[in-house]
Amino acid sequence: MVRDGGRIASGKVDPYPAKMLRYSLTAPISVDAFRSLLIRSTLAERRPVDNLECLAGMLHHADVTATCWEGETLVGIARSVTDFSYCCYLSDLAVDSEFQRRGIGKQLIELTQTRLGPLCKIILLAAPGAEDYYPHIGFTHHPQAWLLSPRLEFSL
Repeated sequence: MVRDGGRIASGKVDPYPAKMLRYSLTAPISVDAFRSLLIRSTLAERRPVDNLECLAGMLHHADVTATCWEGETLVGIARSVTDFSYCCYLSDLAVDSEFQRRGIGKQLIELTQTRLGPLCKIILLAAPGAEDYYPHIGFTHHPQAWLLSPRLEFSL
C-alpha cells in the first residue's frame, strides 16, 4: 500500500501527494522509533515512554504490527495482540500529529485486518479526544468494557 503520484492502492486521490508513505506488516521497528512516534502523537501521555524495557516488550510481544513510514521515519503504527480467530485488541493506534487526518489510521487498521480471520473482531479503548474518530470509520461503541489495573488484588 504505497501512496504514489497522488493515488493510493484503493484508487482514492491522496490530498497530500507530496509525501511518499510506505505501509508494512514486516518492517523492523526500533524502540527509539516507537518511542519517538508515541511522543509525536498523543499516546505518550498514556504509555510508558520512559521505560525502554517495557516499550521493547510491547514491540516484541505484539502479534500484529502495521506501520506507516515516510522514508526512514515511522509516522504511524497499529500494534495489536490477537488470537487471529475471534478477537484482536488494538492496543496502540498512533499517528504523528503532523500526519493526522490523512487516512493513515484507517489504512493501518485495514492492514491489520488483512492478518485476521474472517470472524475476528477488533477491540480497542479510545484515547481521550479520539472518541469521535472511531465511529466515523465504522467502529461501534461497547459500554460494557472493564479494566483491571496491574497487580490489583481481587475483591471477594
